[in-house]
Amino acid sequence: MNSDYRQARYEEELLIKRSEEKDIEENPLPENIARKESAKIPDLPTHEVVRYFNRLSHMNYGVDTGFYPLGSCTMKYNPKFTEKLAAMPEATELHPYRPEEFSQGTLEIMWELQQQLAELGGMDSISLQPAAGAQGEITGLMIAHQYHKNNDDERNEVILPDTAHGTNPASVSMMGYELVEIPSEDGCVDLEALEEAAGENTAAFMITNPNTLGLFETEASQMAEIIHEAGGLLYYDGANLNAIMGKTTPGEMNFDIMHFNLHKTFSTPHGGGGPGSGPVGVTEKLASYLPVPVVEKDEEGYSLNYDLENSIGRVKGFYGNWLVMLKAYAYILHEGSDGLEKASERAVLNSNYLRKKLEPHLNLPYKPLRKHEFVLSGKKMKDKDLKTKDLAKRLLDYGYHAPTIYFPQLVEEALMIEPTETESKQTLDGLAEAVASIMEEDKETIEEAPKNTSVRRVDETKAIRDSTLSYMMRD
Repeated sequence: MNSDYRQARYEEELLIKRSEEKDIEENPLPENIARKESAKIPDLPTHEVVRYFNRLSHMNYGVDTGFYPLGSCTMKYNPKFTEKLAAMPEATELHPYRPEEFSQGTLEIMWELQQQLAELGGMDSISLQPAAGAQGEITGLMIAHQYHKNNDDERNEVILPDTAHGTNPASVSMMGYELVEIPSEDGCVDLEALEEAAGENTAAFMITNPNTLGLFETEASQMAEIIHEAGGLLYYDGANLNAIMGKTTPGEMNFDIMHFNLHKTFSTPHGGGGPGSGPVGVTEKLASYLPVPVVEKDEEGYSLNYDLENSIGRVKGFYGNWLVMLKAYAYILHEGSDGLEKASERAVLNSNYLRKKLEPHLNLPYKPLRKHEFVLSGKKMKDKDLKTKDLAKRLLDYGYHAPTIYFPQLVEEALMIEPTETESKQTLDGLAEAVASIMEEDKETIEEAPKNTSVRRVDETKAIRDSTLSYMMRD
C-alpha cells in the first residue's frame, strides 16, 4: 500500500438541515402529555437517508477497511458469524425478567462460558457481570477490599509497576486506595523495589503479563511470593491474555483475581462506542465475594444465585452484556483449545516479525523478544525536527490507522504496535514499507499530513480548548 491511498470526503450536513421539519399534524396523545413544540423530524425519502449514512461510512476507518495496529487495544478483525448469531431474534428479544424455567438455554450458555473462562484463566469461579475491562478492574479491587475488611485488615495501598495498563491507576484512585508505583528494570518489575513497597498496608498488586511493553514477566512466581507474604492479593489485568492462551494461565502464576476482556481476547467488537465485557475470575477463597447473580447448575437445571455470603453486590444492572458474552462463547467453541493456542502463537509471531521489520527505521528500547505487542521509539524523527505524532499522521496517507503513540510514558516518543493474530504477512510488510518510505520523506511532506483523509490535520491546541462535542439545535 502506498501514499496514493485516498479516503472519501463529502460535505455532509445533518439530516435535519437537509429538509423541512415535519411535525405530526394529528397528535393522538392526551393533551397533558402531548409535545408542545415541534419534534423536528426530518422529512426525507428512505433512499436519501440510506445514501447519507453510506457516505458517512465511506469517510470512516475501521477493521473492516484496513489494518488497525493500536498497541494495548487489540483491534483485531472480528468474524462475522458471531455478529449474525448475536443479531438473531432468539438472542436480541430476550427479556431480563423472563422466568428462569423459560431461560434454560440462555443460562446454559452463560454457565458454560463461566467454565470456559475459569479454565482459560486458571481460576475457580467467574462472574460475567462487569460490562468492560475497566469495570472488571474496579470489581476486582472491590473484592479485594471486602476480603481484607472481613479479615479486620485495614489496608490502603495498591502497588502498580510503571508498565501498568492505562486504566489501572484510575481504578485504584476510584476505590480510594493510595497508589504506590514501582519502577521497572530492563522493562520488567524490579523485584527489590516490589519487596520494599510491599507491607502491612498492601491490599493488592496489579499487573498484566506480558506487560505493556510486550515483555513477559518471567519472575511472576517470585512477585506472588512477595505479595502473599505481605498479606496482599495479586490482581491480573487480562488485557494481554491473548499472548499466553494455551501456554499458561494467571492461576498458574498464583494470581488471586483477574478480569477478562471479551471484547479484546475473544473477538467481539472493541472501540467505536460498542459494548464491552469484563468478566472477573477469582480463586476459591474469594468465590463468595463475587458480584451477584452468578449462574449455577444442579440436577434440576440452571439457575441464578443471588445468595453469596460475602458478595460485593451488583456492579451492573441484570446479568452483564449478554450479546457480547454470546459472541465470545461462539468464538471459543469455534476455535477450541487448539485454535485459541494457535491464535496466541500467531499474535506473538506477527508481533516479532513486524518488530524485526521496523527495527532498522526506529529505536527499540529494552530486549528484543516480545509477545503480542511491542513499543518502539520515534526519537529518530527529531533529526528532522519532527515527532512521533507526525509519523503517525503520515501513516494515514498510506492507508494505515496510526498505532498508539506516547504510551507507555517511560519510552521516549513511544510508538506502540499490536499486529494481532488476524493480519497477514502481506499487510505487515505493507506497514513496514510505509514506515521506511516515510522516514525518507522531507519534513514539509510529513508535517502537512494527513492530506488524503476525509479530515485533514487539525489544530490540536484549538481542538482541546474549543471542542465541539455535540450538536445543538438553534433557532
